[in-house]
Formats: sequence, C-alpha cells, structure tokens
Amino acid sequence: MQTPNILIVEDEVVTRTTLKSLFEAEGYNVFEAENGDQMHDFFENNTINLVIMDINLPGKNGLILAREVRDRKNVGLIFLTGRDNDVDRILGLEIGADDYLTKPFNPRELTIRARNLLARTTNSAEDDDLPSRVSFNGWTLDGDSRSLISPNGKEFRLPRSEFRALHLFLNNPGKILTREQLIMEMTGRELRPNDRTVDVTIRRIRKHFESDPGDQELIVTIHGEGYRFCGSVDN
Repeated sequence: MQTPNILIVEDEVVTRTTLKSLFEAEGYNVFEAENGDQMHDFFENNTINLVIMDINLPGKNGLILAREVRDRKNVGLIFLTGRDNDVDRILGLEIGADDYLTKPFNPRELTIRARNLLARTTNSAEDDDLPSRVSFNGWTLDGDSRSLISPNGKEFRLPRSEFRALHLFLNNPGKILTREQLIMEMTGRELRPNDRTVDVTIRRIRKHFESDPGDQELIVTIHGEGYRFCGSVDN
C-alpha cells in the first residue's frame, strides 16, 4: 500500500511545524498549507488522504473549507483547534468532519485517531456485503458516488461518516446498533464520554429523509441501547 498523504491546514507556524514533524516521524508524507487557497493547490496536484485543519484560518475559515473537503470521496478530515465549545464541535461534525480535537492536544492520541481514520479512507472499497447500489423505501444509496438519492431523484452527497453509518444500517436491517458499533464503523475509534458524534450524524441522515414528506421514520432511537433501521431493503 502507498504511504498516505496528510495535509496540515494551519496558519500558526509553530503548530504546523510540530504536526509535520509528528506525522513524518510516523512515516507519512506530509504537506503544509496556511489557508484555503494553498489547500486547494495541494488537492489539484496531489492525492490527499487526510486533512488536519484548524478552524481559525485567514480568508475562508475551517468550517467553510470543510464543506469543500467533504465533497472529495476518500479524504478524512480532523479538526484540530483551540475553539473548545460544544457549538463549534457540533457544527464541525454537522458539516461532516470525521473527528475533532482541541489544543493543546496529546500527540499520541492524535496519531492514533489519524491512523484509524486513514485505515478507513485508504481502504475505500467498502468491502461489506452490500452491492454498490442499494434501494430501500424508494431511496437509493450509491456507493460509487457516495450519495443518497431520494424517491424524486434528488441527490445528497454524503460525508464518509454518514455514508458508513447508513451503510451499516442497511447491512443490518431491523437490528439495534449501539453507539459503540456506529462510532467504530464511522471513524475507527472507540466511543468517548459525552461523545455526540453518532447522534449528530444520525440527525444529519434523518434530515435527508425529511426531504420526502411522505416518508416514515426510517431510523428510530432505542433509548438506552442505540438506533435501529426500520425500513425495507430491496433484494
């Protein structure tokens, strides 16, 4: 397997240099960008597997840039930022970030999270039991474009966390999936205390389904246990 490419998008020179040294010591190819324009230049000329990005950036901030990163099929995104509040954390996850750490960070924790996420992004064949296109209740999940298509043909491009969560539900119709199972499928890491990543992701998926007023509730909450997909997967 080729060595993964990591792009650090950070305007603070000391932090950017520290991150570059940290990941190069782990054997990765590391690129540096100070802002969104430089980030896009690297995307045009290189295959990037993981972006580690600050929120407070000159020009377009990280939350705006995350919307642009999420359209790329096999790119992981971790926010690493000094903004430690629930609003920013949840908004980052709503936009489609795979993970969110605050400064000061534990270098070992960051490298472990990055490695687990890269294991997902670089092995993007989706080697579960589902075919590339799956239909359910008039909807279609398209693995080739990583999109969800509504009964009236509207297409929603999904960030990887939403795609993998929905993929797991369709692979296990009628079964209760715990938050621990979902977070491992989505990000390759364990569930942390007060971690709302799963709940935010499920809320985003439900918003797509709400675009069809006649649709039933396809993902239900099983209080104290997790979530269950109640739709019908076409054979």
